Amino acid sequence: MTFVRFAVLALALTLAACGGGDKPWHATDITGSMPKLQLRMLRANDASMVSEQNYRGKVVILYFGYTHCPDVCPTTLANLAQVLTKLDTQAYDVAVLFVSVDPDRDTQPILSKYVRGFAHQIDGLTGPPNGLMALARRYRVLYRVTKDSPGHPYTVMHSNSVFFFDRAGSARLVTTSTDDVDGLTEDVKRLLN
Repeated sequence: MTFVRFAVLALALTLAACGGGDKPWHATDITGSMPKLQLRMLRANDASMVSEQNYRGKVVILYFGYTHCPDVCPTTLANLAQVLTKLDTQAYDVAVLFVSVDPDRDTQPILSKYVRGFAHQIDGLTGPPNGLMALARRYRVLYRVTKDSPGHPYTVMHSNSVFFFDRAGSARLVTTSTDDVDGLTEDVKRLLN
C-alpha cells in the first residue's frame, strides 16, 4: 500500500513538473492583444498583389523599413536571414515580409533586389500610401517621410518593431531587437510546431 502511495505521489510530481508553466518566449508575447494578419500590398519580388491568404499556413515575420536605411533595416534583415538559415528546411514554412515605408523611392525593382540580397523567403511589399498607412496603423507602427526641401535633406523615420504571426495568422510575438538570433530561431520553431 505504501508503494502505491509513493508511486502516485511520484507520478503527480512528475506531471506537475511537466505542466509547470510554458517556457518563456525570447520575444514579447502579444497573443490576443494585436489583430490578425491582414494586408493587401504589391509584392515586389514578382509584381503581384498579395493578401494574408498568400501566407496562410506559414509563420509570418512582419517588419516595416526602407531600402535606403543606413543601419537598423539591413541589420534586422541580416539577423532574420540568419534565423532562416538556422531553421534549415523549416524555413520554407516561414515568410518574412519587409514593408517599405518609403514607396516613392522603393520602387518595385529596387525593393525586389534589396530583399533578395538577404534571403529568398523575404518578400518586399509596397503599395499606395493609403494601403501602407492602413497596415501601419493596424499594427501601431509609426513612420514619417520628410522629402527634400531647402536646408533639410530627405529623411525617413520608422519604428523598429518586428511582429511574428503563427500559421493561422494570429499575432503572437513582437520584438524591437533581432540581435538574439538563436532565441528568435527557437521562438519561430515553437510557432512552427
